Amino acid sequence: MTLRLHNSLTRRVEAFQPQDPACPTMYVCGPTVYNYVHIGNARGPVVFGVLAALLRRRHGGLRYARNITDVDDKINAAAREQGVPISAITDRFAAAYREDMAALGVAPPDLEPEATAHIPQIVAMIGQLIDNGHAYAAEGHVLFAVQSFDGYGKLSRRDIEDMRAGARVEVAPYKRDPGDFVLWKPSTDDLPGWESPWGRGRPGWHIECSAMAAAHLGTTIDIHAGGVDLQFPHHENEIAQSECAHGGAPFARFWLHNGMLTLSGAKMSKSVGNIEKVRDLLQQHPAEALRYALLSAHYRQPLDWSDALVEQSARTLERLYATLRDLADVDATARIPDAIEAALDDDLNTPQALAELARLGAEARKADGEARVDAKAQLLGAGLALGLLQQDPADWFGRGAGGDDDARIQSLVDERTAAKQARDFARADALRDQLAAEGVQLEDTPQGVRWVRKRV
Repeated sequence: MTLRLHNSLTRRVEAFQPQDPACPTMYVCGPTVYNYVHIGNARGPVVFGVLAALLRRRHGGLRYARNITDVDDKINAAAREQGVPISAITDRFAAAYREDMAALGVAPPDLEPEATAHIPQIVAMIGQLIDNGHAYAAEGHVLFAVQSFDGYGKLSRRDIEDMRAGARVEVAPYKRDPGDFVLWKPSTDDLPGWESPWGRGRPGWHIECSAMAAAHLGTTIDIHAGGVDLQFPHHENEIAQSECAHGGAPFARFWLHNGMLTLSGAKMSKSVGNIEKVRDLLQQHPAEALRYALLSAHYRQPLDWSDALVEQSARTLERLYATLRDLADVDATARIPDAIEAALDDDLNTPQALAELARLGAEARKADGEARVDAKAQLLGAGLALGLLQQDPADWFGRGAGGDDDARIQSLVDERTAAKQARDFARADALRDQLAAEGVQLEDTPQGVRWVRKRV
């Protein structure tokens, strides 16, 4: 099998081969930790987490870094408003981010570099850029000179003259070119800052990722991923800084960008206010349903978020978990089917993988005899590849009600089955009505009665 990925740099789907066949490298832009993240921020970690697991299966190893931006003007503003040091803000929301991602089934990266722990590397890279003629100091700032890099704009396909024209409003007087961007900026006494050759200050946003990626993954990384909204200017500027600091060596061989989440067709954004925080959604819906919903559209396409989407995802999972509950007596080890791997090899085609998961569920419901072992193994394996169906079915059905209630419902279902076998249809109907009133839906199958809780 060959993994093929859409490379935003070339605008083509290309076969992926890492520089080191035993250990690819991947960098994903992480959060700026000044508040709880919204569900749109979770799409990249979920999707690229599926990719990370695939790379580990395929190559045996992976060095996966997802950074934490813990120095930023928004963080500074929140700390000033609350009268606390920035670490009080960043520590709290970095921990909340990790908790939210774990709830969504996102495995932690191998490396989680923080910007404030890499100030020496950032200062050193800025110094290299100045020495190489790609950056200049002015009024306590250091700026990257976009005219010094012929490749500027190659990722976003933006013309430098158009970008320059768009930046002409209120251009800082110390800039040589309107498109030049900040690598280092001065800090007043009331702001966090570090000593540098250019005075006390703090890094610009873009240089942080370049320095952290180089420190942990080397000069050229295999895959750099993030939201499509980061393509310009963040990723464009990362390329410029990194390639100029490293003598023209490519910064990243593959660029992957996930599409945005929308609400009623509008981009989900904190600045607009139309956001759904992960923390709030986890109180309203099963975490696995949120994960399923995030995987339901191809990662490069927009995804319109709604309660209806999450509810449909939960109903699908209900059916799949009911199938696994029916196979509880079957001893099987998860085995990822070739069709699932093929779907993921096709540029992480998670909608196709989910369709295959549904097909495997349908086949498992019809299986009998020895075929049930293979059916369960494939169903569990398909779920494993997508980070789904990893709970015990009793835990899924017992959520919010407790295992005792799960057992009580099963006893009522068994009593109804016995009543039907005894031809006591009045009792059977009464039990069916009682279960229906509690939101329990019954389905008679060749393997027996299957039940699920209907979601309201």
